[in-house]
Amino acid sequence: MPLPIRSATVLPAVRRPLTITTADGLRLIGEVAAPLGERAATMLCLHPLPTAGGMMDSHIFRKAANRLPALAGIEVLRFNTRGTTSEAGTSEGTFDNGGAEKFDVEAAINFAFDELNAQTLWVVGWSFGTDLALKHARDPRVAGLILLSPPLRTSEQSDLDFWAADGRPIIALIPEFDDYLRPAAAKERFEVIKQMQLIAVNDAKHLWVGEPSVYRVLSEITNILAPERLPLATEWEEIIS
Repeated sequence: MPLPIRSATVLPAVRRPLTITTADGLRLIGEVAAPLGERAATMLCLHPLPTAGGMMDSHIFRKAANRLPALAGIEVLRFNTRGTTSEAGTSEGTFDNGGAEKFDVEAAINFAFDELNAQTLWVVGWSFGTDLALKHARDPRVAGLILLSPPLRTSEQSDLDFWAADGRPIIALIPEFDDYLRPAAAKERFEVIKQMQLIAVNDAKHLWVGEPSVYRVLSEITNILAPERLPLATEWEEIIS
C-alpha cells in the first residue's frame, strides 16, 4: 500500500561510497546515489559550514539523495569537504574557510565527469556551499548553479562579476526569514548577475527545516534538472520481498 514520504524515507537507488582525490593529495569521503533507470541529470552537493555542523549528510542533501534518484531520475553526488566529518567518515585535511576548498570542488567536478560520466551537471550549494560554488565551480562543463540560502559570507564582487560575464544560469532560493540574506537584500547584492533568477520562499528559514520546506527545495531542484518529473510524489509504494 502507498506510504507517505517522511523525513527518514529512503527510496530505491544504486548507492555506493566513494573517495575523491584532490590535486593537493587529499582523500575526500563521499557517496553517489544513482537512479535505477535512466538518469536525467547529476547534481553535485556543496554542504553548509563544517564549523557549524554542515556536512554531506546535512538534511536537505541527505533527503535529496534518499528521494530524487527514484522520484526524478536525478543522480546525487555528495561529499565532505576537507576536514569535515559525517557518518560515512572524515575527509582528510583541515577546514580552510573556503580557500583550499577550491581543490575539493574542482576534484568533485572532475569526479562527476570522469568517474560518473555525467552528461548534465548542476552544482547545488547550500549556505557555505553557495560561496564555494560562486568562487570555485567555474569549470565550463558545469551547466549552472543552484544556491540555497546564500549568505555571501566569503564571495567577493569579483566572483559575482565572473558569473555576470559568464552568462550561465544561476537560480537562488532565498528564505523569507533567512538569518543572513533575505529576499530584498539578495536582490540588491546579486543585481549585477542579470541572468540570475531569485526565488523568494515565504515562511522559510536558512536551514529549510520541516517537510514543506524540504518538498519546496527538492521540487525547485527538479524543476531545473528534470521538470518532466513534476510534481514530485508524496507517497511511495512499499515493496515487500
